[in-house]
Amino acid sequence: MKRRTAWIALAAAATAAASVTGGVLLLGDESDAGASARNGELPPATAKVVRTDLVLSKTVDGKLDFAQRRTVKSAVEGTVTVAASEGRTVRRGQALYALNDKPVTLLYGPVPMFREMEAGDRGSDVLQLERNLRELGYGVGVPVDTEYDRFTEAAVKRWQKSLRREPTGRVGKGDVVFQPAEVKVVAADAALADQVAPGGTVMTIAATRPVVRAQLEQTDGALTSRNTKVEVALPSGRTVSGRVEGTVRPQESESGGSAGAGAQKGITVEIVLDGGAGAVSGEDAKASASVKFVSEAHKGVLAVPVEAVVALRGENGGYGLQIVQGTTSRIVRVQTGMTADGRIEVSGADVREGALVGVAAS
Repeated sequence: MKRRTAWIALAAAATAAASVTGGVLLLGDESDAGASARNGELPPATAKVVRTDLVLSKTVDGKLDFAQRRTVKSAVEGTVTVAASEGRTVRRGQALYALNDKPVTLLYGPVPMFREMEAGDRGSDVLQLERNLRELGYGVGVPVDTEYDRFTEAAVKRWQKSLRREPTGRVGKGDVVFQPAEVKVVAADAALADQVAPGGTVMTIAATRPVVRAQLEQTDGALTSRNTKVEVALPSGRTVSGRVEGTVRPQESESGGSAGAGAQKGITVEIVLDGGAGAVSGEDAKASASVKFVSEAHKGVLAVPVEAVVALRGENGGYGLQIVQGTTSRIVRVQTGMTADGRIEVSGADVREGALVGVAAS
């Protein structure tokens, strides 16, 4: 009875120690490693040393989405005469929406539309325009360079006629929107007949590549590192692997949202799934997914329950295990490592897989 009482007292001390050791339970009423207990002095319970994988992880809710969500703002004042179509994929040469009965066309390129372009202009935006005219089939005879010359002007007129626009040969700020590639329309922020001012948001778009968005606490910064591995349980129940691609600003987290008093707290990350679009085919985009972040993993290590580890007294200190052999036990010194899911990694010359170690009675 005394031995059982002693183990219960040690377990209580271990619980208190957990608050100052990051959750690792350390029992501390043993002396030097190598000391042998008298016959019959056995712990109230035992556990086996096992070889296993220890994984530090955190699981949070996630949502299916598309990468690089951002807004498209009108460059000019006008009335929406054709609203953006939510869910649609828009490609080069197609209209994103129409303003004042004129289509606003998507073209590809990294340089935003920052000015009206006309004959005599020079710049990287001109080069970008000429590349698009060539890809759309209107660039015959147009030198693809940084000069907006008469050949460029003629090509623009041919393109404008195909759009049933007045063939001015000039490209106005409100005529086109440049994006790096094809886009997915996430939300139509301006409805049919809405009046929009310069700088007003018309629509929210994203890349066509599916991602999972998940929110972490500010204290989980280590999990937001690029290429952190994750496992995603999709709404259908299927599990797929992926990796963190990066973080997004609060205003990108929800359509039309903005950073500020109403913005969500925490860190929102975008997760790329192995298998790309095929990984989410047929999934319910409105349902939640479960995202398991793996911050560290030790494969094939020896581990014991955390309550099996004892703190050694004496000037050398350190940690040990009570190895049980038949009707006797002895304390052996060990090195400790990762702790996860109630187990702690141990190693040492006297530690073997399958050995019995003392633990407090449950």
